[in-house]
Amino acid sequence: MRRADRLFQIIQLLRRKRVLTAASLADELEVSERTVYRDIRDLVSSGVPIEGEAGVGYMLRRGFDLPPLMFSEVEIEAMVLGARVVTSWGDAGLAKAAGEALARVEAALPDRLKMRLNQTPLYAPGFHVPNPMMAWLGELRGAIESRRRVHLLYTAIDAPQTDRCVRPLGLFFWGSTWSLTAWCELRDDFRSFRLDRINELAVLEERFVEESGKTLDDYFRRMDDDHHH
Repeated sequence: MRRADRLFQIIQLLRRKRVLTAASLADELEVSERTVYRDIRDLVSSGVPIEGEAGVGYMLRRGFDLPPLMFSEVEIEAMVLGARVVTSWGDAGLAKAAGEALARVEAALPDRLKMRLNQTPLYAPGFHVPNPMMAWLGELRGAIESRRRVHLLYTAIDAPQTDRCVRPLGLFFWGSTWSLTAWCELRDDFRSFRLDRINELAVLEERFVEESGKTLDDYFRRMDDDHHH
């Protein structure tokens, strides 16, 4: 969790409960009590009216609130649709995060806009989404984040299954499927792989270091050059 998000979460927790100890805040946020003490001190110095002391507990002075988040109705519909697409077409981690993000927005909205958030008639049904593809998505997101090489057994259209080791770079959603863009060590070039055509996938322990000519930015530059030529 980013520090800015953690500070926001401390305020939200203190808004919901009368008094919270540093130990309970640390447990909720999965950080040390020392981190909580430092965060509380910084929030107080920035003007947030938190009262209390170490060993006793902390409380937020009555009447304090964060500035309300104001969105237009169209902006709310965009957020809801985006969250519903992620819930249907994302892996379990993304789906959970989308729900939590909407809940945080809802908590800060005035009642009129809360109704709009809950009644938005835009949907992204997910009953037709292949389950294996979602499993690959979660693993590949982690591999991209940690820069780990990935071993694939992949079947392209009208082609036999191939064995690849790739450097995963980015994931792209095309409306009916996801694809992985990677540096393919077999072809020594960029390649894209549809997640629904991956037969087996293993994230390897070996990490890769970005090299000039083999990064996602290099891929985008090549796509841009091809588009203009």
